[in-house]
Amino acid sequence: MDRNSDPLMVTVPAGHMWHGQVRHLLMLGALLPGAWMIAGNHLEDGTWLGITDRSWFIAALGVPVIQQIAVALLWRAQLCYGLLTRLFGDAGFIVWGVIFFPLLILRPLLVMAVGLADTNSLATHGLTLSVIGALFLVPALWTMHSVKKYFGFARALGGDHFFERYRAMPMVREGAFKYSSNAMYSFVFIGLWGIALLLGSQAALAVVLFQHAYIWVHWYCTEQPDGVVLYGQSPDE
Repeated sequence: MDRNSDPLMVTVPAGHMWHGQVRHLLMLGALLPGAWMIAGNHLEDGTWLGITDRSWFIAALGVPVIQQIAVALLWRAQLCYGLLTRLFGDAGFIVWGVIFFPLLILRPLLVMAVGLADTNSLATHGLTLSVIGALFLVPALWTMHSVKKYFGFARALGGDHFFERYRAMPMVREGAFKYSSNAMYSFVFIGLWGIALLLGSQAALAVVLFQHAYIWVHWYCTEQPDGVVLYGQSPDE
């Protein structure tokens, strides 16, 4: 029995649990070796905190994979079956946050760790790239402010997969969301590029390219189809 005090008022199509997940895995299978190839022979040349750049690189790829597979499985299990609220009641949303946010925080930290272990590996690294990297942090920080002020971190966590009150909220068109309905994926990830450029690391750039491409795989394979179920149209429309 679902112990959700504010259950969703939507009909979920049969078979939606796995919708898009085959192509999710296929695209992931293409992105991982691509990131490894871009990092090239720069790996194993450096360390940070006594850990090799190769180990940091593997962790920086692994954490997004773990996070986004967890999102795909648990968002869908909640949407289709109310799994977390059946198990924990309304506290299932808190349980989800405890799983999600540490993995999210690790993503930029691991980009930084790769960059520190592989610093200055870009042949053209210098003041120009450092300035560009610093500028790239600006839209990311502005978008995070917009999320906090206009969108809300609970809603960004996927509150519309748990509670009707979040699904019933109007679309946000203020701040960064004025320029992109999906500002978090469009602009926040630019900050990761900034970190990699500031550190002049080719391996970190490979990680960022993977992470930014892979978040759009999540959008295409999981979040956009869920939006059609929740709202009757894609959330970016």
